[in-house]
Amino acid sequence: MADHIGMRMFTFFVLFFFVTPYQCMECHFGCTCFAATNTVRCVSKDLRSVPLSIPGNARTLIVTGNNIPQIGPHSFPELENVTNICLSNNRITELGAHTFSSMTSLRSLDLSSNPLALIHPEALSIPGSPLLELNLSRSLYNSTSLTDLATAMRWGGLGGLLLLDLSGNRLALLAPATFFHLPSLRHLLLPHNSLASVPSGTFSGPQRLELLDLSHNAFRAFPAEALGELGRLGRARLRLGRNPYLCSCESHRFAAWLNSSMTPRVEDSQDVRCASPRELRDTPLSGVGVQAAGCGVPVQGVAAGEVSLQTSYVFLGLVLGFVGMVFLLVLYLNRKGMKRWITETREACRDVLAGYHYRYEIDSDPRRGQPSDGDGVGMGRFGTAPPPRLTPDTCDGGQMPTDMRLKGTVMAPGN
Repeated sequence: MADHIGMRMFTFFVLFFFVTPYQCMECHFGCTCFAATNTVRCVSKDLRSVPLSIPGNARTLIVTGNNIPQIGPHSFPELENVTNICLSNNRITELGAHTFSSMTSLRSLDLSSNPLALIHPEALSIPGSPLLELNLSRSLYNSTSLTDLATAMRWGGLGGLLLLDLSGNRLALLAPATFFHLPSLRHLLLPHNSLASVPSGTFSGPQRLELLDLSHNAFRAFPAEALGELGRLGRARLRLGRNPYLCSCESHRFAAWLNSSMTPRVEDSQDVRCASPRELRDTPLSGVGVQAAGCGVPVQGVAAGEVSLQTSYVFLGLVLGFVGMVFLLVLYLNRKGMKRWITETREACRDVLAGYHYRYEIDSDPRRGQPSDGDGVGMGRFGTAPPPRLTPDTCDGGQMPTDMRLKGTVMAPGN
């Protein structure tokens, strides 16, 4: 019984000294100090600035739910012992130069849920670069803020940063080399944005990246360039789920990449599903083959453009073949009319040639060329010797009938 009572008293002692908060003498009015953990909390007190009467031995500072439009180096004087600071949801719009320079022990900084519109290039500069975690989720006001942040990461000396959270910022595009100055980065969180592409060189800075979260964005496909960029991350874990993927013929490369043993591990591969077309909606993309996506088996060693060009040539050949078949069919159906037309044309040609030969026979007759006055005896029509008489030919190579030659002969007087 005594042991049981002693245990209860010991538990009460622990709860009293290590859990129960008490108001520190140095705490700002309205803030709460926890001596056991050296924590100061100023939550939803409608503060207009960061309290200046924060104990010097504080290690964790939580100031959230207030209305603090800007912070600068004057906001945190002599707080070299603070290792964790949370400034989320304070309506902060501006970060001044060297805002956290006095916090030489700072390891974790949370600026989430603040509409940051202006970030000074040296806002994150801290002597010794102690910062390990930076939370900027839902904190960038517009695309200009992203440019300012990239500049601040370049000049802020964040070479030791291990975690960067940029989720929920409506980011539509990441410029190449955005994270180039974060060589030690291990976790990069980019979910709940509007990213639709991954340009080459986007993740060229981090050399030891362990986790890249691209879930809940606007990716419809990952072309060869994007897959190459992701492939350069080594064995980093990826999160690619909850994107509106289009499962078409062009996505077979992405599906093959997901199923490859050389692919970085995709933690949420079951959430990488087709959003369109309708017949493939909610189907795991890794299980969609080229036939199901609506295209044939790709030809080895032939580019996609060359395959399309060959397909066009085949289609043109089929069209021309069909036209030729129709032409031959029309000829076959009109074979009697064609035969009659050929016969009539041949007869007409024969008549025309017969007429030409008839006239030639008359003009070349030597007796027709004798004049009545005796001049030019033996001369032709034009006073020249008549040409030798030729045997007329017909269209089919035969000879002119004898009666036709007699009809065309002019008899000399007296005969």
